[in-house]
Formats: sequence, structure tokens, C-alpha cells
Amino acid sequence: MEKVTAGRDSLGEFAPKFAELNDDVLFGEVWSREDKLPARDRSIVTVTALMASGIIDSSLGFHIETAKKNGVTAEEMTEVLTHAAFYAGWPKAWAAFRAAKEAYEGCR
Repeated sequence: MEKVTAGRDSLGEFAPKFAELNDDVLFGEVWSREDKLPARDRSIVTVTALMASGIIDSSLGFHIETAKKNGVTAEEMTEVLTHAAFYAGWPKAWAAFRAAKEAYEGCR
């Protein structure tokens, strides 16, 4: 997995410890444990958790793009979001589908 610097890029001067934890621990250590859970599966879990929490900002779009890079197909993403809609909420799924449609544009 490529080195993530989003925390430092966005919040490095304002919240350096948070940025460090984001980049080095979450994306550096947790996401790199592919022997425990593959990045593809982590992406599915992350997109589902963000959608369920109602986090529909750019972070959802980022993680849908990451899921795509990690091998989650457009068909699989639509199935994940459809399944999660019944547990997380229909309006949240609509928002997630808009982000997914944009990420997978031209992939079908």
C-alpha cells in the first residue's frame, strides 16, 4: 500500500498528533496488516462503516476509490451498498451510490 500523507497534508500544522496517528497508525499499521485481512476486504468494511455512519463527504469518495483500486468491482460495490442499505438506511445508501457512481463511471 502506498504511503498516505492526507493527515499531514490537511492537518499537519494544526493537529500534528492526529495527522501522525491517521497517516502512520491507521493507514500505515492497520491497513498494512493484509495477512490478517486483505486490503480489498478492509475497503468493503470501511465503505460500509462510513455509509452506515452517515459519513458521505469526500472521505467516502476516497474510500470508494480505494476500494476500486483494491479490486472491488462496480458490480460488487453496488451489491455491498444495496445489502447495507437495509441495515444502515435508504437515504444513506442513495448518497453512497452517488459517490460510487462517480468513482466507477465508465466501468460498466
